[in-house]
Amino acid sequence: MPQKKATVTTQIYQLKITLWGSRPQIWRRVLVAEETTLHQLHWIIQGAMGWTNSHLHQFIIGDEYYSQTEWGLGEAGVEVHNEKKTTLQQLSLKPKESFGYEYDFGDTWAHIIRVEKLMLAQAEMRYPVCVDGERACPPEDCGGVWGYEEFLKAIRNPKHPEHEEMLEWAGGSFDPERFSLEEANRNTRQMLRLAK
Repeated sequence: MPQKKATVTTQIYQLKITLWGSRPQIWRRVLVAEETTLHQLHWIIQGAMGWTNSHLHQFIIGDEYYSQTEWGLGEAGVEVHNEKKTTLQQLSLKPKESFGYEYDFGDTWAHIIRVEKLMLAQAEMRYPVCVDGERACPPEDCGGVWGYEEFLKAIRNPKHPEHEEMLEWAGGSFDPERFSLEEANRNTRQMLRLAK
């Protein structure tokens, strides 16, 4: 799903995606068209947040689960709906409603997605687009929110026994306050090119 202009009659969802448990909060605000499937939204979240699509994921909306059905997720008696066939419009989500997105079932990166508002598309805008956000995405495989806190303690304290090791693992440096709107949108465009 490449970025595209929407018709002025297309409804746009303004979504705020917050990494649950992050203090201070790590979040992104995205604008997506109503015909966006949950599968496409997965790729948009991956790009805007800064994840690398290296793990399984699922959406939780009310009591319903959505993912890629070929993965065979779900326990006995739990139906997992096909995210590729479910659009935001079909879900009839209203402003102030929230739903969940879980990425990496080992680290359990849980995201709260809040519908902030619905609006009509602007003719000059290309959707989807990330319009705001704060703070860097944690590194993949650092152990969830708790592991990320430990990682930050290690890289901030030169006397920490794992300081050098963690810095090297992170590529030499890591700024938890860094957020680039340009980079978030570039990543989103790249991710959407990979969406299948």
